[in-house]
Amino acid sequence: MSDKILSLIYGFSQKYTDHKTNLEFDPKNNNVSAIVKDGHVNISLVINNNNDQKYNEISSLLKQDIQGIPDVLSVNVILTSEKSESKSDSRFTIDTKHIIAVASGKGGVGKSTFAINLAVALKSIGMKVGLLDADIYGPSVPRMMGISGRPQANENKKLIPLESYGVRCMSIGFLVSNDTPTIWRGPMVMKALEQMFNGVEWGKLDYLIIDLPPGTGDAQLTLAQNSKLSGSIIISTPQDVALIDARKGINMFKRVNVEVLGLVENMSYFICDNCNEKHYIFSKDGARNEAEKFQIPFLGSIPIDKKLRVQSDEGKPCCIDEPDGEMSKRYISIAKNLNQSLSV
Repeated sequence: MSDKILSLIYGFSQKYTDHKTNLEFDPKNNNVSAIVKDGHVNISLVINNNNDQKYNEISSLLKQDIQGIPDVLSVNVILTSEKSESKSDSRFTIDTKHIIAVASGKGGVGKSTFAINLAVALKSIGMKVGLLDADIYGPSVPRMMGISGRPQANENKKLIPLESYGVRCMSIGFLVSNDTPTIWRGPMVMKALEQMFNGVEWGKLDYLIIDLPPGTGDAQLTLAQNSKLSGSIIISTPQDVALIDARKGINMFKRVNVEVLGLVENMSYFICDNCNEKHYIFSKDGARNEAEKFQIPFLGSIPIDKKLRVQSDEGKPCCIDEPDGEMSKRYISIAKNLNQSLSV
């Protein structure tokens, strides 16, 4: 049954695709997807709003033909469209040269640790840096940057970001107590993110680093579509279960036309205190191979390091606590390479 349905869809695509009128019906370009289960067929078609009437005609004809296939119990054709937004329509605007989103497909891969140490590393090479903690449900910036307090408003009724190690910081964690859960629905989260962008007196920056929440939900899409992101950095551990979600993050940013600046492999290995050998606990070179597969830069690997964990808990990023250490050199190298590539 599935083969018959797919052949029908391809036949329709050849008949009705017309690039002169921006009418696209091409499974090869991911405009069409079909799911067949237990005789129930669901088809999704991404359309151009300028030809919605024509697409309605196509969907009706396609539905009729598929209903004629034996054992088909139901057919549902869904038409979807995406609203294109120019950069001038951005709702989130601040005075900065670059906005970098640090993202991960899943939690627990060290995304916040990377975002915080990258921000401090950029500061250490002479950049003016802001750090936005966009993880509304699990803010990490206050603890990991060793900063607390409540931001004050200036004469323009904008919040003044708190500063730590020369980095201007904003987090929902500054506005709620440590033990208070943020039980908010989507619209409230979106409003909070907009407030932390437009309602904060960031000043003039070279970089704003955004620590995104894990996953590919509303917060990620809102920031990707409504702020002028220079690009994103994806954090993953090497094992397959993490890379599955990292791929989703990469594809999400590609879908909203945000450049993926690179992939970082976190927790790459552990050096034993006794034998001084590398142990690849979460597999080896998984993120590096994934970067090659997607043809995006591999920004580097970061090992499991006990000092880094202690520094995070104590609110002392490695570039501050141990500026000449191996971990600091890794982050500074990534910061320099990132700054150089964006300058070009």
